[in-house]
Amino acid sequence: MARIAVIGAGMGAMAAAARLAVAGHRVTVYERAGTHGGSVGRFERDGFAFDTGPGLLHLPAVYRDLFVKTGKEPLERCVGLTQVDPASRHVFADGTAVSLPNASRAGVVSALDEALGAGAGERWGAFLNRAREAWDRSRRPLLEEPLPEDVSPFSRDPYPAPRTGLLRRTAASLAQVGRRELGDVRLAALLDGYALAYGLDPAAAPPSAAVLPYMEQTFGTWYVRGGLRALADAVYERCLARRVEFVFGADVTRVVEKDGHAAGLELAGGRCVEADQVVAGAPVPALYRHGVVDPDGREGGAPRFASGVRTGRVVVCLALRGAREAGAVHRTVVHSSDPDGESAALAGGGRLCARPTVTVLRPDDEVSRPDGEHEAVTLTATVPASWEEPWDAAEAAEAFADRMVEAAGAAVPGLRERVLWRAVRTPADTFRETGMYEVPAPALAGAGGALLPAGNAARLPGLYLAGGWAHPGGGLAHAGMAGALVAGRIVEGAGFRGSR
Repeated sequence: MARIAVIGAGMGAMAAAARLAVAGHRVTVYERAGTHGGSVGRFERDGFAFDTGPGLLHLPAVYRDLFVKTGKEPLERCVGLTQVDPASRHVFADGTAVSLPNASRAGVVSALDEALGAGAGERWGAFLNRAREAWDRSRRPLLEEPLPEDVSPFSRDPYPAPRTGLLRRTAASLAQVGRRELGDVRLAALLDGYALAYGLDPAAAPPSAAVLPYMEQTFGTWYVRGGLRALADAVYERCLARRVEFVFGADVTRVVEKDGHAAGLELAGGRCVEADQVVAGAPVPALYRHGVVDPDGREGGAPRFASGVRTGRVVVCLALRGAREAGAVHRTVVHSSDPDGESAALAGGGRLCARPTVTVLRPDDEVSRPDGEHEAVTLTATVPASWEEPWDAAEAAEAFADRMVEAAGAAVPGLRERVLWRAVRTPADTFRETGMYEVPAPALAGAGGALLPAGNAARLPGLYLAGGWAHPGGGLAHAGMAGALVAGRIVEGAGFRGSR
């Protein structure tokens, strides 16, 4: 039985902790904040409650597997898990709207044909066929297996270009895929919206990002009753049931090295904790920047991490008077009327776009509101993480939030008149909580490897990485996969090749 110290109580770290405890190890988690969950946060005020991180779950099989492998009680007994149907409603710049059913390929094709005109569904379906090829080529090596030392094969993009005559036209980005292959600016906006939801600029994201809409439309979209924070609570409770210990308010200042091996942690104040293995769930760049790992360069510098990600999120929590109307859609994406301007801003143009793409979440959940005469609504937009004006400047953040609320009026009837109060969260809040302004994207092949995160085994023997900046990247499902990969490497050793 090994002593394992875990840095951070985020979802990937807790997933690893629970699996390691079941394997017989003695696991202690050290979290600098006062609670668990990491980016799966919760904001509560006056009887309203909002998820401040992800609001929907994709690939629930990842967490079903976690709960099966760590105890006899399945996921559905621990949280209320329901499919969101329609999975999403999309409002385009010209006012056209379409609702897409959950996990129904034929239903999506039919809905697009009806809303956007005959042939739109067929073009989207043909695109999804190509996206499925990319998924089949990359799913196992990029999600289910440890990242190999030689990652050069992943620099090639797995998305197959459509044949035009005798040749195949290869796109350079996901946005270019939309323009070339979908034949409708609204379908192109639909595709862009999936990239933006994962913190990617469509103009910079590789064509392999086509796996993101494929994943959602194939495996479905799910909501956890009480919000995604309830899932974080369930994983935490599972850790406690497996006798994982948690120490909150514990700021880790250094990974202790002894004889070329990770040997424990040093906490603020100088206290040292001995361990046989260390799992770091905190953002990899922040760990190296602040000298928690490799302060003297003995590992040869910081490992590779997804250098193509430079975006963050603005979240606006809206407390509304008035009941949620019958037939309201859980998720509406209001697409930008200026996608080129939005991409230019995300690319570091030194400004915020005037009209962002906004995701509007309206859960029909009594836990989120004080009573039936009120509603809790969350707005999210992807923004440049680095900006010429500090995100701490409240006036600029509030002005951007105003534009988000204006856009969200297309999804919520009478929105401005219903607002009781609002709370705005920016990349500055993300930085205070994680040490990073950016939100990590999932691992993707192509783009010369720019979207490949750090491997789960660090260069320092005995140190493993499980956060969103480690393989297989950001996202709630990916965090659960990272936990499984790290636990597999520790339990089975360097020969671990993933679960089948």
